[in-house]
Amino acid sequence: MNKDLRYIRRWIVLFMVGLIISGIPAVPLEWGANWLADVTRNWGDPMSMWTATTAMAIADVAANYPFMFYGTDRLAFAHIVIALAFIGPYRDPIRNKWVIQWGLWCCLLVLPLAFLWAPVRGIPFFWRCIDASFGLFGAIPLWLVLRRIDRSASSLQPERE
Repeated sequence: MNKDLRYIRRWIVLFMVGLIISGIPAVPLEWGANWLADVTRNWGDPMSMWTATTAMAIADVAANYPFMFYGTDRLAFAHIVIALAFIGPYRDPIRNKWVIQWGLWCCLLVLPLAFLWAPVRGIPFFWRCIDASFGLFGAIPLWLVLRRIDRSASSLQPERE
């Protein structure tokens, strides 16, 4: 069980760190959008056009409606709070297996958000794919953890005759 527990904990920590790292950039949004526009400037359309347009829109909001960024501040906060939910399975994976299952459902639900709702907001297809990748790449460690939890739980149950 100790080897399984170390394996489970490593993947959970990686997932938690990924959640925090993917959420924190929502706070310095204007700086981050400008940086991304600079990085992609020579990539050609559609990426360079999208990032430049996004940076200009964010600059406009920052200049005229800075209170709108409170929503992205809360997005970053939500990523941190969601990461904290995984402390339970870190401490006791078998008892808190449901948190891992919930996380997998959340990763799955990123896909309809990216492909069904994002077009309503005018998000280009290539960016929807980038958004969807967060669900896909987030599901991998959780799926590995769930498999190892199931294996560990079955090894703890007494055999029936």
